Amino acid sequence: MASEQRSKTRAAHQAGTTPDGQAPWEDIEVTVPTDRDHASVVALVECALVELTHETVGAVFIFRQVGRSTRTQYVAVDDVGEQFQKRHFDDRLGWHETTVPRRTVRDELITQLTQPAEQAGEEAASEPDTFVVKPVRELRTP
Repeated sequence: MASEQRSKTRAAHQAGTTPDGQAPWEDIEVTVPTDRDHASVVALVECALVELTHETVGAVFIFRQVGRSTRTQYVAVDDVGEQFQKRHFDDRLGWHETTVPRRTVRDELITQLTQPAEQAGEEAASEPDTFVVKPVRELRTP
C-alpha cells in the first residue's frame, strides 16, 4: 500500500502535478513578513526558481506602502534557468525591464522575503507584502 502511494506521488511529480491534481508551484505563496526561518526561506526561493525554469510561470513580489506599491516579476528566459527577465513596476515610475542572472534573482528574493515588518521611516500599508508564483499569462505586463 505504501509503495503504491509512493508510485502515485512519483508519477504525479514527473507529470508536473501533485497527487490531488494541483501543480507543484500552486502552493508557493507567502505574505511578508513571514514567520519562516532563514533556511526555510532559502528552500522556498530555490523551489520557486526550479518551477520558473521548468514551467510557464513567473514569480511576483508585491511591496505595499500607504499610497504606493511596487511589483517585481521574474520570468526565466532560458531553458537552464540561468537568465531571468526582471520586470519592475512602480506606481510613480512605471515599468522597467532588465535581464538578470539566477544568483541576483535568488539574492533579491531572499532579501525581500526576510525583510522586517516595517522598513525604517515607512508607514505600513493595510495589506501585507506578498510573494507568489503564478502562470505567466496571469502576470500584469506593461
